[in-house]
Amino acid sequence: QVQVVESGGGLVQAGGSLRLSCEASGKIFVFNAMAWYRQAPGKQREWVAGITTSGTTNYEDSVKGRFTISRDNRKSTVYLQMNSLKPEDTAVYYCTYRGPTDSSLVPHDYWGQGTQVTVSS
Repeated sequence: QVQVVESGGGLVQAGGSLRLSCEASGKIFVFNAMAWYRQAPGKQREWVAGITTSGTTNYEDSVKGRFTISRDNRKSTVYLQMNSLKPEDTAVYYCTYRGPTDSSLVPHDYWGQGTQVTVSS
């Protein structure tokens, strides 16, 4: 009922920058939250950053000051600007949309397919 598509991953040298984009489409509720997660090889998926419709943001400690999450509500798109990238940021980055899709107002989570970010040392 909601489709989530990420883009913008790639290969970058340590210290470089990348900008990820994520577009949600379908039954988008006016109030929702979107977030980025990542999963490195051999590790569990971890939450990276989140943003609400009103613009409230939160970050995982290791990315504070380096990553910035933002959104364009008109486009139902969220961005993750990643600066000062480190090899330990290498992972598949996933975008999620959380919001209700019917009158029950029960929120559901929808995930994208992920985009690979590789940071070389």
